[in-house]
Amino acid sequence: MDTRFLESFIAIVERGSIADAARHLGLTPAAVAQRIKALEDEIRQPLLVRAGRSVTPTAAGLGIIEKSRLLIRGVEDLKALATHNEFAGELKLGAISTALTGILPFMLRKFLFDYPKIDLHVTPGQSTKLYHEVVEGQLDGAIIVEPPFAIPKACGWKRILSEPMVVLVSEDCTEMDPIKILKKNMFLRYDRNQWGGRIADAYLRETRIFPTRQLELDSLEAIALMVSQKVGVSLVPDWLKPWPEGLRIRKIPLPDTLLQRHIGVLWLHASSHANLLRQMVPLLQPQQL
Repeated sequence: MDTRFLESFIAIVERGSIADAARHLGLTPAAVAQRIKALEDEIRQPLLVRAGRSVTPTAAGLGIIEKSRLLIRGVEDLKALATHNEFAGELKLGAISTALTGILPFMLRKFLFDYPKIDLHVTPGQSTKLYHEVVEGQLDGAIIVEPPFAIPKACGWKRILSEPMVVLVSEDCTEMDPIKILKKNMFLRYDRNQWGGRIADAYLRETRIFPTRQLELDSLEAIALMVSQKVGVSLVPDWLKPWPEGLRIRKIPLPDTLLQRHIGVLWLHASSHANLLRQMVPLLQPQQL
């Protein structure tokens, strides 16, 4: 079976039309349609249903789409292994939101220049979700919050950044004692389902601070905006810029300066791009950004 036929099939399913798939592949619509006919003849099942300009997969098409993606990924991995030190193929990288805005934009130009044959795909998400996608082999690696447990032997890990936890208050707050601030004000809680949120939660429990009024959110940017609007106060990591524009807030450090959220790169040793991810680490560290 010619893998180019599968690539065309995947492109059509992902884009919803033969014309869009042809533009993506750099082919004519007629050439793509011929590939699909050859694939259907080989499998002996119709794979696509055409309705006007749109195309959707049949039951048989849906049945093979994921296996087709895995097969194409495997072929790309073989090509990457065959080139030895010349990195090529698709690199699937996950990244938490603050890494998407505070880390990746400042290293991508050099990365893409150094590795022109790498087709980089970035998947946004929360650390817990991205961690499991790396472990399960869906991603080659991810920039995430350091897990609160030991990294499995099947994976590599390199810490690239440590962010101190700070108390966020509106700029007109006159109180300077972070403990008093956390005890007396409406508390905007960093989501405890996230590993960074668990750091804040553990600190509150250890210092016996139990907010009676609170709102729990999973977006650090939203928390900062709400603090700026005097909705409440919060305990969050002092993440890398950029922060939302126009904020009217102050950051008050905690007495415990060792309370930090650690950010790092997780990768799967079995990934064909494990060596590339190890080489990426210096580019991701703050002094390089």
